[in-house]
Amino acid sequence: MQLSIIGYNSIEAWKRTAETVDELLNYRNPSGITWINVDGIGDADVINRLAEIYRIHPLTVEDIRDVEQRPKVEEFDDYIFITFKAINRASENTFEQISVALMRDTLITFQEFAGDSFDPIRRRILDNAGRIRKMGVDYLAYTVMDSIVDDYFQALDDISMEIEIFEERALDVNDDAFMPDLQKLKQSLLQIRKIVLPLRESLNSLLHIESPLIKRSMRPFFKDIHDNVIQTAETIEGCRELLAGVMEINLATMSNRMNKVMKVLTIISTIFIPLTFIAGVYGMNFKFMPELEMKYAYFVVWAIMIAIAAGMVFFFKHRKWLF
Repeated sequence: MQLSIIGYNSIEAWKRTAETVDELLNYRNPSGITWINVDGIGDADVINRLAEIYRIHPLTVEDIRDVEQRPKVEEFDDYIFITFKAINRASENTFEQISVALMRDTLITFQEFAGDSFDPIRRRILDNAGRIRKMGVDYLAYTVMDSIVDDYFQALDDISMEIEIFEERALDVNDDAFMPDLQKLKQSLLQIRKIVLPLRESLNSLLHIESPLIKRSMRPFFKDIHDNVIQTAETIEGCRELLAGVMEINLATMSNRMNKVMKVLTIISTIFIPLTFIAGVYGMNFKFMPELEMKYAYFVVWAIMIAIAAGMVFFFKHRKWLF
């Protein structure tokens, strides 16, 4: 578990790391805004110690450590708690639990795994780029949430590009890996859908919270995140429809290929039915069959069989049943 802290105001900014919570407290920033980030939630003692210092409710601590917790927003006396899922690109696009405690001059973020999409935010703070250092802690919370929603868009863009590839692969009937790969992509899309839809409801409740921790001037920013999540949900539904269409194309291609095979086999069987009948009749070897004594009977039978086969092939081609 790694602890990091960033302190800043409109004039200066700094970053420190610590091994323990008590060491972290030495870097408090009473003259500005403090952002504490906790990488990893496996150490209960660290989380409990932070909860004790910042008066975080025990139920909130349980939600922080529950990696299966649905996205939610809760308002307490001293803080607003927000938890949701993020895409951890450092771990091959796995999903991780992110919890945020928004306080008067402090933001605490808890990450399930190390590695995140927050580095651009840290650089903007340290380099005094953008408006972060001129805004309050509620704007920092907005920036963190906005970066996570942006990762949703990036993941969906990647899925859309893969769907285009699958549209080309759908016409290849010899691609044995098509269906397993398509199902894997579908599962990834369903996972994103599973975390986006509840987040839409949570952000809607955040917009209606009357709290001094979120200034009225910040409501349009959080409304923008809410709109982006709605757009993400619509994009997901569009991708699902495209995947269903790709699957239908593949099934139609396979069915068409099977129909052609069955057509050829049916034609071959139809041609051989009369030939088999003739061969069966003359293969009975009866003693008193008159044709058996004819000198050229064998060649005549062959000529008849070839003529029948050729005539049937010509008839099938004339009716456009054959290729």
